[in-house]
Parts: sequence; C-alpha cells; structure tokens
Amino acid sequence: MAVTTKSEFGRDHNSGLSIIRLNEADNVIVATRPIEAGETLAGLTTLDAIPSGHKIAVREIPNGQPVLKYGQVIGTAKTDIRAGEHVHLKNLAMLESHVSHEFARDGGPTPLLPSEERRTFRGYVRPNGLVGTRNYIGIITSVNCSATVARAIAEHYKTKGFGGYPNIDGVVALTHGTGCAIPMDTEGFVYLRRVMNGYARNPNFGAILIIGLGCETNQIGHLVEAFELDEGTRLRTMTIQQMGGTRKTIEEAIRIIDEMAPDINDIERTSVPLSGLKLALQCGGSDGYSGITANPALGYAADLLVKNGGTAVLSETPEIYGAEHLLTRRAATPDVAEKLMTRIDWWRNYTEKNGAELNNNPSHGNKEGGLTTILEKSLGAVAKGGSMPLQEVYEYGELITVPGFVFMDTPGYDPVAVTGQVAGGCNLIVFTTGRGSVSGFKPAPCIKVATNSEMYHRMSEDMDINCGGIIDGTDSIQDAGERIFERIIAVASGEHTLSEDYNYGDNEFVPWQIGAVT
Repeated sequence: MAVTTKSEFGRDHNSGLSIIRLNEADNVIVATRPIEAGETLAGLTTLDAIPSGHKIAVREIPNGQPVLKYGQVIGTAKTDIRAGEHVHLKNLAMLESHVSHEFARDGGPTPLLPSEERRTFRGYVRPNGLVGTRNYIGIITSVNCSATVARAIAEHYKTKGFGGYPNIDGVVALTHGTGCAIPMDTEGFVYLRRVMNGYARNPNFGAILIIGLGCETNQIGHLVEAFELDEGTRLRTMTIQQMGGTRKTIEEAIRIIDEMAPDINDIERTSVPLSGLKLALQCGGSDGYSGITANPALGYAADLLVKNGGTAVLSETPEIYGAEHLLTRRAATPDVAEKLMTRIDWWRNYTEKNGAELNNNPSHGNKEGGLTTILEKSLGAVAKGGSMPLQEVYEYGELITVPGFVFMDTPGYDPVAVTGQVAGGCNLIVFTTGRGSVSGFKPAPCIKVATNSEMYHRMSEDMDINCGGIIDGTDSIQDAGERIFERIIAVASGEHTLSEDYNYGDNEFVPWQIGAVT
C-alpha cells in the first residue's frame, strides 16, 4: 500500500513550483522553497514565514482535530490553526498511535520476474554459496580491551596497502565498547554475540580474525562453539594474553593476514543472480522531503530488486511506529504480521521501563528540516520499503534467510541499525538523507541519496545520487528509483561509492548495547 495516492503542485508566476499537496485528503501542504509571510500561492495566503520542507495549513484545523499528511494522521492540532499558518512544533501535538491493523490483507508471495528476465551482478561467490560485493579482511574484537590492537593492525595495512593484491579491498577493525561486565543471560550479551557471528559470516569478508584479551566475559571459544564457526584458513582467533602482549599479538596478526592474502586475492568476481544481494534500506538526517522524494524513490528501487529475486531489509522499529499498519497489511501471512506487532509491543515496554517514549523522535535536525512528529517521520520512512509483500520479521542481527522484502527490529540510531542489518547478511546499503548524513559502514558499500538539490550541491563530495528534481518536477519517483536500482547493481559489481573513494566507514560498527553494566 502506497502512503501517498495523489500529489498536487502549486505554482505562481514568480516563484515556479512552491508547494506540494501529497494527498487530496490532506489539510496541510509542503513548501518547496522558503516562503515569506503574505505570499499568495494557489489561492492560499501565508500568515507566517515558512521554511523549505515545512508544512502550511490549507484550511482551518480546530484545536484537537487531526492533521493529515500523506492521507494519514500525523498528529493533532494543539491550538486552533488558521489557513495559511505554519504547522509545526508550536501547534502540532503527537498523541499515542491508535491505528487499526489489518493482517496480511495485501500480502502473499513475492511477484518475481521470469528467471530469464532477471538482472545479474558481478560478485564474489563464497564457499557457502553467499555472495559478497566486496572482499575485505575483518578483525572482530570480542571486547573493548582488544580494540587498540585491532586498530593498530588495520592501520598497518592502511599505511602499507595491498599493492600486490588488487582484489583485496582492505582490512577493517570492528571495535566496540563492550564485551565484559555484562551478564551472560541478558539481551545485550545475546545481541553482541549474534552480531559477531553475523559479521564473521558476512560474505563481504574474504577472511576473519577474531581477537580478544583473554579474560573477558565474551569468550571467543564459547562464541565459536555456540555458532559452529569453522576455524581454518579463513577464520583465525587469538587472545592478547595468550600471545604474550600487544606487540606480539600485532606482529602475529600481521603475519597471519599476510599468509591469508594470496588466497583471498585469488577470488574473482563472477556473474551471479540478484538473489545474491541483500540490501539494507536506511535513512538518517531526514527532512520534510525524505518521504516525498528519496524514500519513495528508494522504495521503487527496492521493489525492482525484490522482483529480480533480491532481498530488501527495512529496519528502525521506532521509526515505523504509527505506520506499522501499512506493513502488517502487506505481511505474507498473519504470523509475520504478529511478529512485527510483537516487536512494537517490546519497544513500548522497553521505552516505558527506561522512562522514555516511542514518540520522543524526531531529532533536532529532523525538526529543523520540517518533520514534527514520529508519525510524520514514520510514514515517510516506511516509503523506503516499497510495495512488495512483507515476507519475514527478524530480531536484531539475526541471519536473514528468506528472500524478498523483510523487516529487522533495530533502534532508529543509524550506526546501530546498520550494524544489525550487516550482521544479518546485508552486503550493500542505500542511505537516504535530507540534512546530510555521511557514514560509510565498512564492509558494506553505502550509496548516499539526497532528498533535496540544495543539500546535494552543498555536500556533493558525499552524496552519490540526487532526488531533489522530484520537488521541482524535473524528475520523477520512477526515474529516480530506476537510477538508484542501476547504481545498486553497479556498486554491487565493484563501482565505488563516494564514501569508499575517501576510505570512510571504519567507525560505524556499533552493536546494540542493552542492559546494565556490572
């Protein structure tokens, strides 16, 4: 089910395209440029100065009445709102979401293209049949105490490089701030070990070295045994205490990686079906245009990927809150819908226990960009998921095995969310942004998509694709979506993203930390 059903674009002779009405039922419109108080646009005179991307009331909205955008409720008027007034924090309130849920109404099997029509890409086929879009060597730390050693090893290869091994993309140190002083029967400990297992198996790694201190709670041996990881030429483990200290550990790790390098370099790209792609759908630094331009364009691209046999993974549970009914009705089965609602209920309990609320979003930057409530943000965020049936719901960091459009339960904080998706097996990321998020997320290449042209040109060194033309009518959601889809295939086949050109992405491994530190 699409969030929007009809858009109307208001113009005047002097300013060109000025406003967007996303659904005929809406009682607000969106400004596509800064608008001064007293301007008359499509028969409506503005009473306030309206920043670009912000909302304007098109008719009187009495106190306590719903405010509609995308044809959906995004909040309630907390004062009488006049036609032409700026609708934002001063007069729009977020109330508890009470949307009705229909299970599996629009679900069913994924509508795949005939096999002979499906696209391919050039990837690295691993012995277990999974396909990588990159060929990195990963150093996974079991505990924060081994982080310095891991970074020193990676820095050695940043300086030295792999001159004789062109098929190796580099060494990534996956460091974090936990691994000890954490009870073993808690969700936080389960998530950390699940993430470590997922990264050890991610097909974007040609080889993995796991390094610990030796006395930590998160014992490497227990991890290897519990997840049946196969130690051998592509997976090695060591502890600093066993090796005799930091210097000896670094030297031995470099020796091991040098020993691994020839075999890893011998792996070459081959033509494989798009079923080998697992795409992480992300947005961050959103603005009032995110749900109008880049997110629906990414949703269109995700649909194309899924029809070609690939997998698209939506996440960030707090940022679908209030829009989850659009996903439950697309669930392939009622059980899948129930799984999603179970995660929503978990978040209600989790935030309540911690003295927070699910509606404490959007962030400061989101609000500056024109988003007022989490309902508004969620309706735009869900657009990244396209329109395909929802085939499965996964907990944080679970290995993704069902193809098609799926959902993973994660926080809304982008580094933590992407870490879960990559642990699940995602080998490529598309990240939409209106304010200008710039993360890199090694080992998965990250395509940045701008929601508006002003930010795209201002941050052109970091943005791969511009969807701002959808605002002024020079582009369409379909055309932009097809561009994103073609870039997905190109990047999966080895073309660099801008963040890769700058070698960004070493600091975005952030496993979800839950629970007490003891």
